[in-house]
Amino acid sequence: MCSPEEAALLRLEEVFLATLARINSLVLQPLVTAAPEPSDPQGRECLRLLQQLHGSSQQLWEVMEESLHSLQERLCHPDSVGLESLLLLRRADHVLQVHVEYIESYTNCVVVQAFQKAAKRRSEYWRAQRKVLRQLLWGMSSEGSVGTALVQALRQPLTHHVQQYVLLLLSLSETIGEHHPSRELVVHTATLFGDLQSFMRQALDQAVATQALWHTLSSRPRDVLCTPARRLLQDSQDVPVTVTLLRAERVLLFDDALVLLQGSNFHTFDLKLVWVDPGQDGCTSHLLTPEEEFSFSSKDPQGQVVWQRKVTQAVCQALRGKKDFPVLGAGLEASEAPACRSAAYTFRAEGRLCEATYEGEWCRGRPHGKGTLKWPDGRNHVGNFCQGLEHGFGIRLVPRASEDKFDCYKCHWWEGSMNGYGICEYGTDKVYKGYFQAGLRHGFGVLESTPQAPQPCKYTGHWERGQRSGYGVEEDSDRGERYIGMWQADQRHGPGVMVTQAGICYQGTFQADKMVGPGVLLTEDDSLYEGTFTRDLTLVGKGKVTFPNGFTLEGSFGSEAGGGLHTQGILDTAALPPDPSCTRKRQLGLCAFPVESRWQGVYGPFRDFVRAGCPAELQEALLGFHVQSSKELRKSQEYLCCERSHSEDSACRMEDILEELLQHREPKALQQCLRKALSNWLHPLGKVLRTLMLTFQATYAGIGANKHLQGLAQEEVKQHAQELWAAYRGLLQVALQRKGQAPEEDEDAETRDLQVHGLVLPLVLPSFYSELFTLYLLLHEREDSLYSQGIAHLSLFPDTKLLEFLDVQKHLWPLKDLKLTTNQVQGWARYLPQGEGGLSLSWAPRICSGFQAALSRLTAAQRLQRGRVGSCGDGGDTRPPASFCLP
Repeated sequence: MCSPEEAALLRLEEVFLATLARINSLVLQPLVTAAPEPSDPQGRECLRLLQQLHGSSQQLWEVMEESLHSLQERLCHPDSVGLESLLLLRRADHVLQVHVEYIESYTNCVVVQAFQKAAKRRSEYWRAQRKVLRQLLWGMSSEGSVGTALVQALRQPLTHHVQQYVLLLLSLSETIGEHHPSRELVVHTATLFGDLQSFMRQALDQAVATQALWHTLSSRPRDVLCTPARRLLQDSQDVPVTVTLLRAERVLLFDDALVLLQGSNFHTFDLKLVWVDPGQDGCTSHLLTPEEEFSFSSKDPQGQVVWQRKVTQAVCQALRGKKDFPVLGAGLEASEAPACRSAAYTFRAEGRLCEATYEGEWCRGRPHGKGTLKWPDGRNHVGNFCQGLEHGFGIRLVPRASEDKFDCYKCHWWEGSMNGYGICEYGTDKVYKGYFQAGLRHGFGVLESTPQAPQPCKYTGHWERGQRSGYGVEEDSDRGERYIGMWQADQRHGPGVMVTQAGICYQGTFQADKMVGPGVLLTEDDSLYEGTFTRDLTLVGKGKVTFPNGFTLEGSFGSEAGGGLHTQGILDTAALPPDPSCTRKRQLGLCAFPVESRWQGVYGPFRDFVRAGCPAELQEALLGFHVQSSKELRKSQEYLCCERSHSEDSACRMEDILEELLQHREPKALQQCLRKALSNWLHPLGKVLRTLMLTFQATYAGIGANKHLQGLAQEEVKQHAQELWAAYRGLLQVALQRKGQAPEEDEDAETRDLQVHGLVLPLVLPSFYSELFTLYLLLHEREDSLYSQGIAHLSLFPDTKLLEFLDVQKHLWPLKDLKLTTNQVQGWARYLPQGEGGLSLSWAPRICSGFQAALSRLTAAQRLQRGRVGSCGDGGDTRPPASFCLP
């Protein structure tokens, strides 16, 4: 059985649908089909708003028709169709939203006087329709304007309809009883439409007040500020307020902006970027914006409360992106705007951010958090900000003056400047990977050009204030040279070693990028020149040449273009042949560069990191990161969302790293722990080792693979092992400190050397083995060559001569030619002499191999009458070849 309230709802829906249909045909259709179409911008804007209102009216009519059908179905079948099936109850939120959209479309038309302007275009038509309009209204004066009639014709029916909804729903909730299953739906719907009634009343009042405001402003601010969706919330002419620090005659608070008026000038502040701090005296409020700070003060504390509350609520509403419902400030507790928020803003004041647009997170008037900066000249910066400055990881693209190329900076920033580890890819096809300080390259870094560059080069070393300074290695592939030594002010300055691809080495002193003073020149055939020469390694001035055979030439040297080398001096041929170990194995750079000071740029940042207690937020700035190349970033424009590997993992792994060090302090466990750490490039120790490997390869691989640098390389490996052990000890002390345990006592020199040489050095040697082995082979190239020649000559010895050369006891000599099996050959190794004058057992496998080859050729050699080195019993020379030599 249906209640009388449900029947009343049915009649209400029928009347409202009929009214909507009449409004549509008599008012909205003529308004949107006005001819001709307006040519002025304001007229076209009014027509667009009326069309939008017409669409909202159509949607409202469709929903009301669906609601009517559900009521009719309920009244026709009350026993089978429950009360909860009514659209008004089942989809109350949807019905409410359709009403809100209609109200917003209507109030937009009211704000810009769209009805009045449309009526003027067809004034004769609307004067003829005045009688029809009066039928839609009640209480309308015959003297009222057509525009006013149009406003009332679209407002009165909806207002009356919502009011009747609330009354009937409340009555229905009382009728059905407290335990009825649909009671909650009815009460909820009645509450929603009660809120809608209050919301509609406020929205209409704000629209009328906003429409009246535009007439009080001069044309310039009115043309800029007047928009259909903007609503006036508070005017200082109604509640007086004084602005300090900025000049303002009038203050206007809209739902999206705060406006300060001074004559025809005005200043607009986006409410999303306004922070309000209440003053201590209760009569002042402090406002923060991205570029301005000012205060509101009022003589009346009550007026100050009104302004502070309305501004705060308007800010909250602007951040939510929609109007408050039920109404702004009614039935709601005073809300507090969040200090951190997201918004976009274009800076206007002079400075580095002038005309730049920032989009991202803010805190109290400053960019704070993740965001993006874009300048009009094409510069982009995306990353982290702190109190208005770039702080943390960030990527900046800087367009170059010519061509479609960019400089891409991917690095850490500190208070607006690059600081810490970074990767910079320049439009000139050069890449820098290293550390920065105050926006400049500072510390250790690698600057390298692409192989396709016209003049490929690579510098690995230290920087100071953007210039190469300190110890560094430069490779000039075009000239086939590598410089190892000291730098100052971006020039080679101080002791240095130059290695060329032709095998020539130079050690001397550089000043202002030029060789000066005495130096040493070593050629590939081990000739030694001591004296002065030019930058292109040409001998000039007084000097002395020592040849491999011991001859010396001392005098003056010079050269002419195309004339070769000229010398005038004394050639000494009486000197004895020098010791080969003094000529072939000369080592360069050992005294020129103290090993403990060569790569401080690698050790230094790690020491600072440990000294600071290994904070997780600094780990990426120390250890570096990996990002995709700038070409991919520019191509896809995804540099705004740069993904870095292990950026989050490494920050949370530091605790695990320190905990693991505490749990593996026993010798065997420590060895495994260090092995694992050094092999992991994401571990601090592994990162340091990786960087040291990079410096080692840059120094001793390729052009730097020269036998005269082996001593320099060996020093570095030993020093690296010491530094890595010190790094481990530093991490362990931090781990103990975090656990509140007493730090370990300092090691004595003997214990430290034992750990370095017995534990760390074997673990790090494989990382440098390739370059060290190459240097070793080059240094012992001649000995190995002579050894191979000796083995070849042994294959030509007759059997007895070979046995005699190997000092095999005669009673063991065979009586006739024989062939030995593999086991027999291996047994001969026991009879090889040991100690001085004999062969070491370490060489036994190599000798036995050669010996077996020699014996296998005896029969053939005898058939050739052993003519090359003499035969057994024929009186031939029994001495071994003079060129045979074993190391």
